[in-house]
Amino acid sequence: MLQRVLPRLYPILDAGLLLRDGLSIEGFAHALRAAGIRFLQYRDKEAPDEVLLERAAMLRRIFPSSDSCLILNDRVSLLLSSGYDGLHVGQEDLPPATARALVGPEVLLGVSTHGERQLLSAENGPADYVAIGPVFATSSKAVPDPVVGLEGVRVARAFTTKPLVAIGGIGRANCAAVLAAGADSVAVISDLIPRPGNSVGEVVKEFFSQLGDHSQIS
Repeated sequence: MLQRVLPRLYPILDAGLLLRDGLSIEGFAHALRAAGIRFLQYRDKEAPDEVLLERAAMLRRIFPSSDSCLILNDRVSLLLSSGYDGLHVGQEDLPPATARALVGPEVLLGVSTHGERQLLSAENGPADYVAIGPVFATSSKAVPDPVVGLEGVRVARAFTTKPLVAIGGIGRANCAAVLAAGADSVAVISDLIPRPGNSVGEVVKEFFSQLGDHSQIS
């Protein structure tokens, strides 16, 4: 089994966001892999279980376990069926201790936090890494939590010794500042989606340049 580590760029493929933009989930995934991505979270809040598992299997074919790490967002009951390497839970999902009991010790487990009390709980819990956010205003959640800013990242760094992932409104223009504030990784959703005049590959290359990270897994 590969030794999985968090890369500086933590990409999240949000199926609902892609479909609303008229983009192919499969095409986007292939473009990410061609750009060098080997670590990816799959988030699909709206799909029924059977559709999610079909899409999860497609992504697993594109990112095989032999050289990639796939994280499933939220859907704890589907983790084992998906064959994914990790699970990410939020504050409204199952508690990390319950999730860990269900998925076992080998699964990479992450938890979202939004303040000091949640950070302390995450530090003392079974999660392998901790996410803090939203760092900046974000449109990827219907009801976003209050923005924590770069100071929130600095506070989170002081609260946890675990790998720290910053999320929320992070793009090419501000990702380096987020790392400088203490994050080990930056989770990116919307800014991975190419706009007219550029490609997924160009976007990923810009992130790698800003973050000084050209490797996704070791």
